[in-house]
Amino acid sequence: MTLYFLVKFVHVLGAIVILGTGTGIAFFMLMAHRTHDVEFIARTASVVVIADAIFTLSAVILQPVSGGLLMMLSATSIAEGWLLASLALYAIAGLFWIPVVFMQIEMRDLARKAAAQRSALPQRYHALFRRWFAFGFPGFGATVLILWLMIAKPF
Repeated sequence: MTLYFLVKFVHVLGAIVILGTGTGIAFFMLMAHRTHDVEFIARTASVVVIADAIFTLSAVILQPVSGGLLMMLSATSIAEGWLLASLALYAIAGLFWIPVVFMQIEMRDLARKAAAQRSALPQRYHALFRRWFAFGFPGFGATVLILWLMIAKPF
């Protein structure tokens, strides 16, 4: 096994983790939200925040490092169209993902407080959830397009 293929494996694994964790987080938050069970939402949001911190953050840091190594090992130019498009999409994904992290933390805290007080979720939670849900589409869509660009290298 060459160093290039080892780094490529790590890079693909990072992409899988980003997409898989993103999909899982979205699914579990949505399913918990739909129950209207404040305690369940609080517990789910707590796990979501932890999962994002452990899995997504580590993969997000790993991707540019492994991608840079792949460029170096394969003598790929930064001027390649597919690579420039991927980097732009990575920035777009980040612009949507970073606020989502803070939304998740606030939603978790609001749900925990409501659960402790045995009250309904406040309007702020619902507004954050709607924004969180909306931000998922461009953020996740950008990562899917990056994966396609990595594989197809169309230009």
